[in-house]
Amino acid sequence: MSTDFPTPSKDASVTAISDLEIFARVARTGNMSAAGREMALSPAVVSKRISLLEERLGARLFQRTTRQLTLTETGEGYFKRVVDILSLVEEAEDFVSRRNTKPRGILKVTAPTSFARRHITPHLASFMVRYPDIELDLHLTDAFVDIIREGFDLAIRIGELQDSSLVARKLAADSRILCASPAYVAKAGPLKSITDLELHNCLGAGLQESWRLDGPDGSKSVRINSNLRTNSADFVRDAIIAGLGIGLRATWDVGHELKTGELVRVLPEYRGSSTMAIYAVYPSRDFMPAKVNVFIEHLADIYGAEPYWDREVGSVAGMDGKSPAARPALKARVQSR
Repeated sequence: MSTDFPTPSKDASVTAISDLEIFARVARTGNMSAAGREMALSPAVVSKRISLLEERLGARLFQRTTRQLTLTETGEGYFKRVVDILSLVEEAEDFVSRRNTKPRGILKVTAPTSFARRHITPHLASFMVRYPDIELDLHLTDAFVDIIREGFDLAIRIGELQDSSLVARKLAADSRILCASPAYVAKAGPLKSITDLELHNCLGAGLQESWRLDGPDGSKSVRINSNLRTNSADFVRDAIIAGLGIGLRATWDVGHELKTGELVRVLPEYRGSSTMAIYAVYPSRDFMPAKVNVFIEHLADIYGAEPYWDREVGSVAGMDGKSPAARPALKARVQSR
């Protein structure tokens, strides 16, 4: 089976790498038929490519007789230089291949500030020890970043996945619950139904005017009222802990406070939309660099099918499906700490 190559440009200054490979193979074997067999080309194709190469160069590279094929003096000099060129091409391909198969180089990542500080930074030491050839450039921001335009390898994003040309890998669910400080609940009174939220100070970041909640009757959108506005999610978190109102917060964000009792869950039969999740987003699945893949796998392995922050606070926050009233012994242990 023979394979032909595309006809190279007529520009004499341009020589296809394939023609250089054919020339070098003929020079080494001293035989066009042998060179053709090694490259799966017919002798006629090899002869034609060599003739066109000589024509473009304006020089004879081989002396041809019926029995012998030898390099001319010009051909000898050309051969030495072609060998160097092909060696550099091979080295360049090997460089790209190694970079795609061995985790190395600068890994540029963007991630939400609070999540990164709580659930990426603590796990970086083991990652850097395991992959010492990776240099991590971590850009923390709550703003949406165009990762292609700004040259990021990877983005960690939290929310509902939008249609995009980017590739996304779900790392964990983003479970959101209604919570408040015990002091706020004691002062404002307990909530008995979802409509009671209208009577309470519900704290949200930015221009948030409603919460979408999943409950016994399906999904509901609840309008919220607040006497406090801020663009900072961390400020909202601190305000909830300080007793200023009720918040819809991710368990990864308030897990510690739920466990220690600084926050308690309200209306435990309701939670944030189940469509929310934590994703790793990257430009393309094709030829994904090893450095990107190992970082994603590192986080996915640590978070697990059920994120550790949910496992740690599940029973305390009522995420095990039991009401707080059904767990008096657990409640007593939490209060005694």
